Amino acid sequence: MGLFDLGVNDGNRFVAMLMTHAAKTVQSIRYLGESLDHVNEAAVHGLHSLAEESGELRRVLVDELHRTFITPLDREDIYNLSHRYEGMVTYALTTLEEMHILSVSADDHIRRMVALVSEQAQELQLAIERLTKNPRVATDHAHEVGHKQRQVERLYRAAVKELFAHPLSVQDLPTLFYRREVYRHISNMSHHADAAANVFGMVVMKLS
Repeated sequence: MGLFDLGVNDGNRFVAMLMTHAAKTVQSIRYLGESLDHVNEAAVHGLHSLAEESGELRRVLVDELHRTFITPLDREDIYNLSHRYEGMVTYALTTLEEMHILSVSADDHIRRMVALVSEQAQELQLAIERLTKNPRVATDHAHEVGHKQRQVERLYRAAVKELFAHPLSVQDLPTLFYRREVYRHISNMSHHADAAANVFGMVVMKLS
């Protein structure tokens, strides 16, 4: 019996744990998107709570890896998937924190990039849910993550170009650099999603 014959009920608890972590990641990125119109301390606190829950999921998963020698996926792949989920949640939190601290309001670029990263998170959730029974479908979802990451990068470059497209005064510079920093955090969040998608590609290649 190979990996793709196993289900969660057959003791494949690591896949179940990754499903839970993926779902928490989706919830966190959605929360970020829903908070863009009211970036305040309460919104930051709410996302911080989700990030704490995500961190605890990762800590438990890593502890279980230390206790278990036989796993349904390579231990490194399990670790890396959880690490990338955690990276996405962390950048979601730092994005909202910086918008609050630096008084950066949401613009169309921020909204569109966050919406794309939210779609990436959903594709990653579908990928882990399909992995054991439909690995090629999981790969399709992982490929969608990469496609959306390239869209985020195009938006990021366009946003930065637009920031500095007009003559600037010295007084304008701090505000522009603050906004660029927020763009960069969203771009990094998208890169973590793409890195997770690459792990899925390796998993299917090894085990299908």
